[in-house]
Amino acid sequence: MARSLLFMTLGAVLIGCAGSHAAEPKQTLAPSGALRVGLYRGGPTSVIPGATPEETKGVGYDLGKELARRLGARFEPAVYASPGALIAAGKSGEWDVAFLAVDAEREKILSFTAPFLFVEHGYLVPAGSSIMKMEEIDRPGTRVGAPQGGSINAVLKRVLRSATVMNSAGLAGGVEMMKAGKVDAFAANKANLYQMSDKLPGSRVLPGHLDLDRIAIAIPKGREAGLDYLTAFIRSAKAEGRVQAAMTRAGLRGARE
Repeated sequence: MARSLLFMTLGAVLIGCAGSHAAEPKQTLAPSGALRVGLYRGGPTSVIPGATPEETKGVGYDLGKELARRLGARFEPAVYASPGALIAAGKSGEWDVAFLAVDAEREKILSFTAPFLFVEHGYLVPAGSSIMKMEEIDRPGTRVGAPQGGSINAVLKRVLRSATVMNSAGLAGGVEMMKAGKVDAFAANKANLYQMSDKLPGSRVLPGHLDLDRIAIAIPKGREAGLDYLTAFIRSAKAEGRVQAAMTRAGLRGARE
């Protein structure tokens, strides 16, 4: 009887440990019970809002929704006007995970998985522009727009010597800058540029590229315990074709896995 009681007690302990281990990723990544997924508005690698949740799309949006499902957490998109606003919100703990390009400045305040998506950086020029090649951009008097807080800003600091950079309030602000003739070109990853071009008849994405955006999953510093789970999630999502399906649904152009 004592031996049976001992085995029953040990079994209960082991089951309890297994249950605790299974719950660990959710406790680490979504401690409130909701997975708050940080996204910025208008970018196909992030989120393109629709009239309904079903019409809303974007690689980050679709993968964030699937991640929440696997964790058994409620999906709660936290959408910001620009990458800069998204990153600032991460500093104050407003989101749990985000889908962002990796760069050295961001790595100071966020932790990232390995990149799972690569998008070319480039330039968009308005209808009627005489600029035909990227090499024609860096000249005195040329005004180049870029999203506030976007990863492209670090690239522009490196490659531009004569042109002037002007930041916009997100991609929507960039479209308005170009419509108003406030900039001669707009720089961003090409997925975003093609999205902007659809709203600017006659505009052109210039051939070639400046660099690559390396898209990964970001988490606030201090939550590195969740990185292994996120890495396994991305590996699984790629193998199942979920990353490609999200890219297709978002109409992503200028990108590769």
